[in-house]
Amino acid sequence: MGYWEATGKTDEWYTPKYVFDALDCTFDLDVAHPTHATFVPADMVLTERGLERDWTGFVWMNPPFGGRNGIVPWLEKFFDHGNGIALVPDRTSAPWFQKFAPMADAILFMSPKIKFIRADGKEGASPSTGTALFAKGERALAAFANARSLGFCCTAVRDGSDEHT
Repeated sequence: MGYWEATGKTDEWYTPKYVFDALDCTFDLDVAHPTHATFVPADMVLTERGLERDWTGFVWMNPPFGGRNGIVPWLEKFFDHGNGIALVPDRTSAPWFQKFAPMADAILFMSPKIKFIRADGKEGASPSTGTALFAKGERALAAFANARSLGFCCTAVRDGSDEHT
C-alpha cells in the first residue's frame, strides 16, 4: 500500500475498522495478516507465507500489493480457493484487473477512497488510486449486501460459458 505515501518503504497498510463493521461478517481466515493485531474479524490468521499455506473456509485477503503485478499470485490463489473477499486497488485498465474482475461474483468500488491504517496505528493519507473489493461465494455476496454504505457494487453477468470475455 505504501505506493502513494512512501514508495518502496513498506507494504504495511491495514484496512480500517469501518470496512469490517459495514461488511458485518466474520472470516474463517485472514490469509495475509500482519504480525500485530488489527481490526480483521477472523477466527484464524496467517502472518507469513500465506501463499504457501492451505486456505480454509471464508477468507479475507488484503495482500501485499508489492511491485508491478505483485498481487497476481495472491489473486490466482484467491480465485482457486473460491470463497472470500479480496481487497485490491481499482486499477480497472491493468491487465491483472481485466483478468480477475470477471471471476468475481461481485465487485464493490469503495467510495470515498480508503485511508488505510499505517503500521504505527495512525490513519494514512488518501491514496492516489481507489480501492475495490472482490467477492467470491455466497458469504461474500451476503457481506456485500450489508455494506452498501461503502460504495458502488457491481455483480457479474454470466452467459453460462466458462470463458470470460
